[in-house]
Amino acid sequence: MVLVFILSVVLALVIIAFFTLAERTVIASVQRRRGPNVVGIWGSLQAVADGLKLAVKEIVIPSKANRDLFLIAPTILLALSFVHWAIIPLGYYDVVIDSPLSVLFILAISSLGVYGIILAGWSSNSKYAFIGALRSAAQMISYEISLSLIILPVIMLVNSFNLTEIIFFQQEAGWLVWALCPLFVAFFISMLAETNRTPFDLPEAEAELVAGYNVDYSSITFALFFLGEYGNMFVLCMVITLLFLGGWTGFAAATLPLGFWFIAKVLGFAFLFIFVRANLPRYRYDQLLSIGWKILLPLTLGYLVLVAGTLYGAVLPVSLVDWVITYLDVTTLTHTN
Repeated sequence: MVLVFILSVVLALVIIAFFTLAERTVIASVQRRRGPNVVGIWGSLQAVADGLKLAVKEIVIPSKANRDLFLIAPTILLALSFVHWAIIPLGYYDVVIDSPLSVLFILAISSLGVYGIILAGWSSNSKYAFIGALRSAAQMISYEISLSLIILPVIMLVNSFNLTEIIFFQQEAGWLVWALCPLFVAFFISMLAETNRTPFDLPEAEAELVAGYNVDYSSITFALFFLGEYGNMFVLCMVITLLFLGGWTGFAAATLPLGFWFIAKVLGFAFLFIFVRANLPRYRYDQLLSIGWKILLPLTLGYLVLVAGTLYGAVLPVSLVDWVITYLDVTTLTHTN
C-alpha cells in the first residue's frame, strides 16, 4: 500500500507538470497567440525545463522573515494536497485507505490547507503577503461551508460517508448529477474559489498585491506552492467525479476499461478549469464573498431542506415553518410591547 501511494504521488507530480504545459497551450489557442513551442518537439519539454530551472535556482529568504515557518509553509500545503490521494478510489477497491468516513477525511484535510497559506503570509513579514493570506483564509472558509452543505444531500441519499459506496449507489440508481444538478453547478463554482483559480484568484492578485501570499517565495519553495495548488485542483476534480458522475462507471463499461471513464471525466473538469481561466475576468473581492454568502449558501441550504424533506417526509420543512411562525409571533409581541 505504501508503494502504491508513493507511485501515486510521483504520477501526480508528472501529471501536474505536463498539465501546466497543456494549460499554457490551450490558453494560447483561446487567445490566438503562440504557446510553448521552443523547448522540445512542439514545446513538449517546456514543463521539464521549467521544473529544472526552479530546482537549481537559489532560495531567497527575506532578512526579516521567520525562517523556519517560511520554509515549512509550502511543504504543509503540498503534503496536505497529496494526502487526499490515499483516500480516493480509482477503481473497484483500488484505494490505499478505504475508510468508512472518507468524505469527512477529505473535508478535514481540505480545511487544513489554509494554515499553509496563513503561515506563508505571516512568516514573510510583508504587508502584501499578509493581506493575500487573509484574503485566502476568508475565501476558503466561506466556500468550504458551501462545499460541506453540497456534500450533505449526497450523503443523505446514499446513507454513507464512504466514497466507494457512493459509486456503488450510482451504479444502481444512476448518476447523482441528474437529481442534484443545481448542487453540481454550485460545487464546481466552489471548486474554483477553493483552489484560488480564475475568476476567484483574489489571493494572488498581481495588480494590488504584487503577487499575494507567495510574493517573497522563489525557486523550489515557489514550486511547492504551485504544485500544491494544482494538486488540490486535481483532487477536487476527482471528488466531483466520484460524488456526481459515478466515478469509474461509464456509458459502455463492457467495451472500455473502467479507468478510462474516470480519467476522461477528471481531465474534462481540468479542461473546464483552463477554459474558465482563459475566458472570464477576475471578480472584485466583495463580489466573491457575495456569491458565497448570498447565493451559494442559501441555495445549498434550500436544497438540503428539500432533500431532507423528500427522504424523511415533511418533518423537517414543517418544523422549519413552525419555527418561523413562532419567531414572527415572538418578534411581533416584542415590538408591540
